[in-house]
Amino acid sequence: MRVRSKRSVSALLSIGVVTIAATIASAPAASAIGGPCGAGGTGSLGSLTGSMTGSLSGSAGTGSLVNSLPWITGAPNGALPVLTGRTKAIEMVTGPGSPNDTINRFNVSGTDLGIMWDNGLSGADHNVLMAFGDTVGDCEVDGDDWRSNVLFRSSNTDFQDRLRIDSSPKDLPNHSKEIIPGFGIPFEFTTIPTAGISYGGVQYIRFMSVRTWDEPGAWTTNYSALAYSTDNGENWDIDPVTVRANTPGLDIPGIPAVSSINENFQQSAFVDGGDGYIYEYGTPSGRFGKAVLARVLGAELRNPLAYTYWDGSGWSANSDDAVQVIKAPVSELAVQWNDYLDKYVAMYTSADGSLVIRQADHPEGPWSGTQTLLSGYTLPSLYGGFMHPWTSRTGNTLEFVATTWDRYNVIYMQTDLTGMKMSSSDSRDRPDPATTGEAQLLEMRMPGE
Repeated sequence: MRVRSKRSVSALLSIGVVTIAATIASAPAASAIGGPCGAGGTGSLGSLTGSMTGSLSGSAGTGSLVNSLPWITGAPNGALPVLTGRTKAIEMVTGPGSPNDTINRFNVSGTDLGIMWDNGLSGADHNVLMAFGDTVGDCEVDGDDWRSNVLFRSSNTDFQDRLRIDSSPKDLPNHSKEIIPGFGIPFEFTTIPTAGISYGGVQYIRFMSVRTWDEPGAWTTNYSALAYSTDNGENWDIDPVTVRANTPGLDIPGIPAVSSINENFQQSAFVDGGDGYIYEYGTPSGRFGKAVLARVLGAELRNPLAYTYWDGSGWSANSDDAVQVIKAPVSELAVQWNDYLDKYVAMYTSADGSLVIRQADHPEGPWSGTQTLLSGYTLPSLYGGFMHPWTSRTGNTLEFVATTWDRYNVIYMQTDLTGMKMSSSDSRDRPDPATTGEAQLLEMRMPGE
């Protein structure tokens, strides 16, 4: 089925929403609330109401609409962090200060994540696809032109120095469209991509449907599911059979029953093993869970009955046998092979808000101890590190993107991997470079300085 947005304006008329909206109206001015539109205009209040259509009653259950949009914490200003140590910030990918000019070209002024994968196509169509999460555009319009997700394409091969956006699926001139609206069921607040991969010329995104935002670092999902595209990401369909329901009673025809394994696959990371199998790491809702591992033949990606699960010694068709492969807490996980390290690399946000990696010889591990690429002490409000899929071609550098809550935009980063190869049997976590003095934040440099 081709999914359409089901967010109905009529949801705004509920008594509960009117009450909460009135509470927000009496709150400080938009600039005090902050967020991508916190610098002024009608933005923050608009996003607090307009972006809630279709799921307001579920979000209201968390206490307030402000808490339902955790990314409203500061206004983006395009300033790039200047860092010492092996990790550098190259440029802003999105928002103010970005050479990609995403505001004027795509009406994207604030967004996050930027999950990247090789689209597997050839010739002029060969590029990297990037899926982003909750996105805002024009802060002067009601609702801030909020979208659950958008997609960009990039093909530049000099990606050690820059990341250039070539195009984006659009529904209007200079306006990136929401590519995966979800099923439009009650309590479906937003649909956020968590992983992407290509197989046989078809693009796949695993996404999660957020039911409520809970305490910091926690949220509850309705389900996760696969969306697929046969035209290089321009249009997407959701396959109901791929839904991993996390909440009983979802009004989605044709979805499988709730299973005990589902809660561990609400967020994902994909790896093409090069052996005919796609490996999918799964984590629960929020930022505190462990990672488990499944695999499936690429041609069977949309067949949940074809998946097998790592049980500690082999692959079991019984999902209840799945065991932890990366210990908790694992947040916004990304995994890929790296030629320079000759290892699989798992990148994720740790409990203290740092971006770390582990290394392994095999997808199932064992995984090494952690190495910190970006410390949460050096760059507070950091999350969501996702590696460039062509980065293993760059010798001793690792290119990736990361987001900060305070400006709510995506930064292109690079780490020098010299001397960082670890044995998968070495379980000792390496010191945080912020605590050793190797990594420091010198300044936040505005564009043109």
